[in-house]
Amino acid sequence: MQARRLENTGAFEFTPKSFPDHRGLFVAPFQEPAFTEAVGHPLRVAQTNHSVSARGVIRGVHFSDVPPSQAKYVYCPQGALLDVVVDIRVGSPTFGRWDAVRLDSTEYRALYVPEGLGHAFVALTDNTVMSYLCSTPYNPGAEHGINPLDPELALPWDEVDGEPVLSEKDRTAPTLAEAAEQGLLPQYETCLAHYETLRA
Repeated sequence: MQARRLENTGAFEFTPKSFPDHRGLFVAPFQEPAFTEAVGHPLRVAQTNHSVSARGVIRGVHFSDVPPSQAKYVYCPQGALLDVVVDIRVGSPTFGRWDAVRLDSTEYRALYVPEGLGHAFVALTDNTVMSYLCSTPYNPGAEHGINPLDPELALPWDEVDGEPVLSEKDRTAPTLAEAAEQGLLPQYETCLAHYETLRA
């Protein structure tokens, strides 16, 4: 498995090797030794999530309070999507920047989204499935969102024609600037300190 460090500190892309034959295909999208070597600590899995989206659906930008927040390891076992990781950590040298990676059921790439980063994606095909390995259980009181259509973020949703499909919660979420004014965003130094506790 190949690992690639993304621009935003702590985020990684993983590309596993696939083994096709006359029966079909076998692939291991998550491999702990490769993950631990790249990230510096193992992934604790407390919950797995599964979403199915029609073409043009945008989910995110989602994040949660740090600590403990929720790290995510995501891949696409069916269909195709454009996955986006946004640095929303106040004080980060890459604050406001994003990485975008295509995840699909051809190459089975995966993304690791550490605590404190925002996460979103747009489905590029109907019946696109996203699989999530999450480090902590869902905690609705600690969950937040940023409007994925925030013009200041300028996220790369132009691969889908027509009006994007969003939940009401995502559509009415604050912009990045508004979330910062409201004190919702995690602090970069707090996130770095939290990452160190995971390596202990």
